[in-house]
Amino acid sequence: MKGAAEPLSEHAAVFLDRDGTINREVDYLTDPADLELLPGAAEALRRLKDAGYLLCVVTNQSGVARGLLDEDRLAEVHARLRELLSAEGVQLDWIGYCPHHPTEGRTGYRANCSCRKPRPGMLLEAAARLNIDLDRSWCVGDSMRDLKAGERVGVMGLLVRTGKGAEQARKAESSGHYVDVVDDLPGAADRILLL
Repeated sequence: MKGAAEPLSEHAAVFLDRDGTINREVDYLTDPADLELLPGAAEALRRLKDAGYLLCVVTNQSGVARGLLDEDRLAEVHARLRELLSAEGVQLDWIGYCPHHPTEGRTGYRANCSCRKPRPGMLLEAAARLNIDLDRSWCVGDSMRDLKAGERVGVMGLLVRTGKGAEQARKAESSGHYVDVVDDLPGAADRILLL
């Protein structure tokens, strides 16, 4: 029909945990200077981006609730992440974070929210903002809660062995829970791009 708006096409995305997946695991990363990309992470993200995937970081950051940093400082950490990736030719499409904790922390941040993984609130927000097709998307992280957040909205998951992932994989295996495990973010990109 002439003059009718074309429907927006939905995009596939890769939802990425931050610490232990893209950058070196640091308990409660509060200083942008301490952010260090894991080997091969930027190249893996570039390959995914070149294949047409949107790149969305979804990260629990209860350090805000605990008073270890405020949201302005967290924004500086994320600016540093964008800077390091940009230097490698990678642009993130979205960064979402949960500053809450259900039982600890400051008033206003102590909350049983829908955004803290394993709940899928951040994924749903990104999907709504960026018109993401969840059925064609992936979730990559170093914790079972990363994968469970994706599972709850039909997103395929990959557990990386970097960060806390090796321990998480052992626990899942010993409990008889099947998890799709890869060595690292480059391995996740290999797996995603094969399908």
